[in-house]
Amino acid sequence: MALPKNGNSSSTKKTVSYISVPSQIINSLSSSSLQSLLVSPKKSSRCTNRFTYRNPRIWFLTLFLVSLFGMLKLGLNVDPISLPFSRYPCSTGSFDEHHAVSHLAFASKNDTQSSSSPEHRKNETLPTEGDFWKQPDGLGFKPCLGFSRQYRKDSNSILKNRWKYLLVVVAGGMNQQRNQIVDAVIMARILGASLVVPVLQVNVIWGDESEFADIFDLEHFKNVLADDVHIVSSLPSTHVMTRPVEEKRTPLHASPQWIRAHYLKRINRERVLLLRGLDSRLSNDLPSDLQKLRCKVAFQALRFSPRILELGNKLASRMLSEGQYLSLHLRMEKDVWVRTGCLPGLTPEYDEIVNSERQRHPELLTGRSNMTYNERKLAGLCPLTALEVTRLLKALEAPTDARIYWAGGEPLGGKEALEPLTKEFPHLYNKHDLALPGELEPFAKKASVMAAIDYIVCEKSDVFIPSHGGNMGHALQGQRAYAGHKKYITPNKRHMLPYFMNASLPESEFNRIVKDLHRESLGQPELRTGRGGKDVTKHPVSECMCSDRQQQQQ
Repeated sequence: MALPKNGNSSSTKKTVSYISVPSQIINSLSSSSLQSLLVSPKKSSRCTNRFTYRNPRIWFLTLFLVSLFGMLKLGLNVDPISLPFSRYPCSTGSFDEHHAVSHLAFASKNDTQSSSSPEHRKNETLPTEGDFWKQPDGLGFKPCLGFSRQYRKDSNSILKNRWKYLLVVVAGGMNQQRNQIVDAVIMARILGASLVVPVLQVNVIWGDESEFADIFDLEHFKNVLADDVHIVSSLPSTHVMTRPVEEKRTPLHASPQWIRAHYLKRINRERVLLLRGLDSRLSNDLPSDLQKLRCKVAFQALRFSPRILELGNKLASRMLSEGQYLSLHLRMEKDVWVRTGCLPGLTPEYDEIVNSERQRHPELLTGRSNMTYNERKLAGLCPLTALEVTRLLKALEAPTDARIYWAGGEPLGGKEALEPLTKEFPHLYNKHDLALPGELEPFAKKASVMAAIDYIVCEKSDVFIPSHGGNMGHALQGQRAYAGHKKYITPNKRHMLPYFMNASLPESEFNRIVKDLHRESLGQPELRTGRGGKDVTKHPVSECMCSDRQQQQQ
């Protein structure tokens, strides 16, 4: 900064002194504050120290300290970390250590943001997000449940109808029950009947006696669907003595026309209709409005009960506390190996356990009985083992320090079955590892509640991978798509398993092939239009989701 020339002085050159002022302080000053630094009013000679006046360096230093003190008094935003005078310069008697840590963390975050400006990043190399955590391109698809005018018009008469009721009994595990509840709402709408809250059949395998309200938020369920179907908690007193007509013969993939033709007269006459075994009974190809209603039930109305949500969110928060995490749904339970006709591949003893159980209960086998184990394996019909999951993760370049949440029941073989996975990825946790003492105790014998907790933690993960298909994997595929296409990796078992069995294939070549096989299996939008037979709650595009361009056209 050049001092102004005095007209009475000679043109002798004078030495100019500079003070290095931190850019953060300069940026925090207003123009008037900056001007006060540059131009100072003349002082009275009585208050002037001759030595200070004649030494520009000390004069500027004094002026700088005075200005700095003034800024602190005015309460300007100066980072306390940079001030050496006090550890907590703005603290009071009530300021404790916890608040200090929070404040420092906030300041650090702000520093990071300011240093990430384009000007700051221009000449430095920025860290890039690894491909494994990178989310798929959602192509702008968002939830879009606009019902037609005719649908809304029909709702008025349907909701006023309070004299016929549909009762349903749903069976299976929690995710299987979810599917049947969705279809029960659609059937009630088709028949123009009020829906009695579905009855959850006691699970024969796990002995779970949970009721609807134990797992799902009943009032939320009713409120969300209030404009679509009339839902009651129980039959009204006028219908208690009515003997419901029970029907167990609903065919697979029944159409709305079939349902009306076979059930409408009956429910109009008897006033109460009881349906069981709804699993996969309703067609996947429905009119547009009914498909949207399906999505509304699955993604909006069926919310877990408050206490399940609270615990599930706590466990998810504990996983998120250290950053991104991956969730796996491992299907390695004894009953899964028995039902699928597959073998765990641990030791001959465990294979014998599975074969013996299957011979004693051949009715448990859900796959084709004319296929050998090897044929099932190569056809991609078997769950991935822990070793296969490990090789898949390594091929997809999952970081070895990645935090992994695994959902599912106790694997056959216990911890031994998981050793290949824990050896390569040591940060492996399930709900029992994350829960504090006593948190899971109220749900110890509630298999459906345990499954719901797994569902919540998996839903909130950055990446999800199922080791096998099944209802939970399908439900999460649709849920994650509806939430903006969060990454969902579908193992391409049928195409990659031959490479798993090729011991002569170099590891680098194996990884390249497996990664290439999954480029289109990362949860990208998959249009259901024109592909009959696919469940809209698994593939919500494009009946339940539309792009920004489509919304503008509407």
